[in-house]
This record gives sequence, C-alpha cells and structure tokens, in this order.
Amino acid sequence: MSAQVVEQALIWLESQMRCADVLNSPEAVRSYLRLRLGERRHEVFAVVYLDAQHRVIEVQELFRGTLTQTTVYPREVVIEALQRNAAAVILAHNHPSGVAEPSQADIRLTSVLKEALALVDVKVLDHFVLAREASVSLAERGWL
Repeated sequence: MSAQVVEQALIWLESQMRCADVLNSPEAVRSYLRLRLGERRHEVFAVVYLDAQHRVIEVQELFRGTLTQTTVYPREVVIEALQRNAAAVILAHNHPSGVAEPSQADIRLTSVLKEALALVDVKVLDHFVLAREASVSLAERGWL
C-alpha cells in the first residue's frame, strides 16, 4: 500500500473515531491503530485518550522500543492522561514480528496500567496488540 493511500486512510479513520463514541465504532479504532502501528519495524506503545463521552481527544505514540520490546512507564501514562483530562483510554502496541498474540508481559502491563489509571479515575477500555495483518483485543478476550 502506498504511503499516500495509508495517509488518506488514517485521516478518514481518525475522523470516524473523533465523530462519535468510540465504543460505537470499535472497528474504526482497530483499523486506525493497525494501519498506524502495524507496519512499524520497532515496537511502539500508543494511547488513545478519550473524553467522558468516549470521543477521541488525541492519539499519542508514547513509547518507542526495539524490534522485540518497549519499556512502558505507568507514571508517564497517568501523567499524560491527566494532562489531557481523559476519562478513559485505549492502549495499543505493535508486534513487529507479525504475530499479534499478546504475551504474558503484555497482559501484566495491561493490569498494572489499569490499576494505576483507576487511581485517578481513568478507565482502560481496551488494549490492542497489533501486527501487519492481525490484531487482538484484550477486552474481547475477557482479559480486562
């Protein structure tokens, strides 16, 4: 897919996410995140910040790692959520290996972030693990 086509698709999907409650358009969120992160050659951890009506405030690529891992600091996630006055977040990161299956470390990180954000009344709605051709929602798997 050409860079121009990807850019146009990202713009359209982001507009779909900003127009309504993201819970009413989970496929737009999943598609946007997979398109934005799925092709990366290094791990990227991103956060979708949402207001009280679950509308997108901002999508931020917060941490960048190596081919196989990235370090995520819960304190920084909390600070960024508070700075944006977010009521909820959707977490996302990619697996450059092309395998979207969450690791035990991914599941533990989600739990830690959920607990940290809950202390400041920010709800974690989902955590997507993304690859070029696939994505996994931890919420859909019942792991949130």
